[in-house]
Amino acid sequence: MSNARVDRRHLLTIGQLAQYAGVTIKAVRHYHQRGLLPEPSRDPSGYRRYGAEHAVQLVKIKTLAEAGVPLGRVKEMLSAGADQFGAAIAEIDRDLSRQAEAIRRSRERIAQLHAGDRLFLSAEVADYLDRLHRLGVSEREVHQERDIWILLHAVSPKEADGLITDKLTALDDPEFCALYREYDAAFDWSPDDPRLPLLAERAQRWLAGRNRGDKQAARPDPTIAQLTAASLGASSPAWTRLAELARERWYQTTRSPTATQLL
Repeated sequence: MSNARVDRRHLLTIGQLAQYAGVTIKAVRHYHQRGLLPEPSRDPSGYRRYGAEHAVQLVKIKTLAEAGVPLGRVKEMLSAGADQFGAAIAEIDRDLSRQAEAIRRSRERIAQLHAGDRLFLSAEVADYLDRLHRLGVSEREVHQERDIWILLHAVSPKEADGLITDKLTALDDPEFCALYREYDAAFDWSPDDPRLPLLAERAQRWLAGRNRGDKQAARPDPTIAQLTAASLGASSPAWTRLAELARERWYQTTRSPTATQLL
């Protein structure tokens, strides 16, 4: 009886066991549920009492888990022989190496996000958008252009590269910059605004004069232009009217003897 009383005094509560092993009570219960740590019988008071063998097993479980061994394999590892244990450790190490490489690549991509829009755009397009900012173009138009360039690069990267070169060159022309700012402002105009026909005429003259000097100037693919406009809702009543006026003037010009190819 005396020995029995001594044994009971040396048994641990679940809280004491968790504290000695450096884990939480919740972790101990979880290991019970996973079948990793045997559940002891309860004492007359209804409490579980743990012995030294439970503490040793818990420390082993904790050590393997902290080393990266998945809990699903801990039971296998605890009962494995030396050769099996070594082979399992090598396999787990390979898995951890693959995970580490995946994490490294993810961290690289996360670091690139600090670049903002430049992550999704070429350096030339990003520089072009910066120049639009400095030109005083509205945030709405810059964001709209950005989204169109992202989509354009995805659909036709080669054509996008050619078009951005053309756009950057155009920004060196003060008349193009003035037209761009006015076109941007026209977004909020009434479709009946008398300035719209004048703006369409100025744009046609600029295009005609520019293309006379370079008949091989980049021409956007109509399919891509329609796709970007439809996908992004890049329009307003005034812009729709401007597009109609541009088409009307283009048809009139192409029928004349001195027709100039604008598109």
